Amino acid sequence: MLIVDTREAESLDKALKKYKKKYEKAGILRELRNRQAYVKKSVKRRNTILRAAFLERLRREAEG
Repeated sequence: MLIVDTREAESLDKALKKYKKKYEKAGILRELRNRQAYVKKSVKRRNTILRAAFLERLRREAEG
């Protein structure tokens, strides 16, 4: 549960902005999406390796 402390002088828009920022930082939506389907550890590891290789290739192309 996220709790946002607000002052009386603060507007509702500022309070909502603070809430949204806390929500994103907590990673609640990301966690829900990850839990929708089980992913094996080997598949996770393979995806991280493929992603790292892809990013490395992008960096090399940008440099040279």
